[in-house]
Amino acid sequence: QLQLVESGGGLVQPGGSLRLSCAASGFTLDYYAIGWFRQAPGKGREGVSCISSSGGSTDYADSVKGRFTISRDNAKNTVYLQMNSLKPEDTAVYYCAASGPKDTVLLQAMCVIDKPLYDYWGQGTQVTVSS
Repeated sequence: QLQLVESGGGLVQPGGSLRLSCAASGFTLDYYAIGWFRQAPGKGREGVSCISSSGGSTDYADSVKGRFTISRDNAKNTVYLQMNSLKPEDTAVYYCAASGPKDTVLLQAMCVIDKPLYDYWGQGTQVTVSS
């Protein structure tokens, strides 16, 4: 059974940092692009970041550029989201999702932060930024 499990969320003060993890089980992430999305109370789910299956391409929402960094460790079957300089408006449930498998070199080099492209979703981890 394909499963994604997020971890690393919690309560942090403004300006603080957290590192989220997205671990896969039941399949290997090697040929999947991975995206991070978030949903704040009363709002829709928005894209935050993505990384291509090759790891060579990344993308970020404007609201997190320069503060968040996505990375992957295929040996550990895990993708990370390092979040620095956190703001109260970053408060949300964060979800990781997988898109694939990508079976061509071109597709392996791409990622797009677009919900419909992602097939498998985790259950989410809560991030709260508050003093």
